[in-house]
Amino acid sequence: MSGIEGKVVAITGAGSGIGEATARLLAERGAKVVLGARRTERLADLAGRIEKSGGQVAWIRTDVTVRQDVASLVELARDRFGRLDALVSNAGIGPISPLDDLCVEDWENMIDVNFKGVLYGIAAALPVFREQGSGHFVNVVSTAGLRIVPTQAVYAATKNAVRTLSEGLRQEAGDSLRVTVVSPGVTRTEFADHMAPEVKERIASSMGDIGIPPESIARAIAFAVEQPDNVDVGDIVVRPTAQG
Repeated sequence: MSGIEGKVVAITGAGSGIGEATARLLAERGAKVVLGARRTERLADLAGRIEKSGGQVAWIRTDVTVRQDVASLVELARDRFGRLDALVSNAGIGPISPLDDLCVEDWENMIDVNFKGVLYGIAAALPVFREQGSGHFVNVVSTAGLRIVPTQAVYAATKNAVRTLSEGLRQEAGDSLRVTVVSPGVTRTEFADHMAPEVKERIASSMGDIGIPPESIARAIAFAVEQPDNVDVGDIVVRPTAQG
């Protein structure tokens, strides 16, 4: 039996990209996956594919900017499978643009999804993990927070906020909870879809030239999840060899 088999794992942003790849991989390895995303048609399709392959899955529409939605995702895991072993906070957006463009609404949306969404996940899952005496937070951030470049200041700031939050959570967690931060580099996802046109072309080109598949990030998440309860994998960076 693998360290993943039988574990109940909730995943935000599960409708595409890294979240979808993670759900498929963990289900293949025997986890019971609980999927959350805003696009219900994608969740239903993914759940159907997992079930057809013999996996166990539940899903619910989840907007991580709504605290009750995230709480409902955690509640679904407990109602359907009796517990929650790990929460993968993967939902994120990146409408990056130059600061001079003053895209204040985009800034606010990134703060709401990328940072507050993770906080809502902690608020929902931490009491459950304390009650169980075990649990694992996996927070997906970005290499954008490791190397700051023009147009990505606000996006990187939200990811670094999660990085700081995760370290504080790890220190407060004690010896029964685990906290992992996963930092993807350039990955072939829908990340560029909502960027400013002058930025989108450059990012999309980079994804096409050097981007790695989301399954690469899923394997890193699986590595952290499969470790024994007394092993805490703190920080994983996964990026293309060609990325600067």
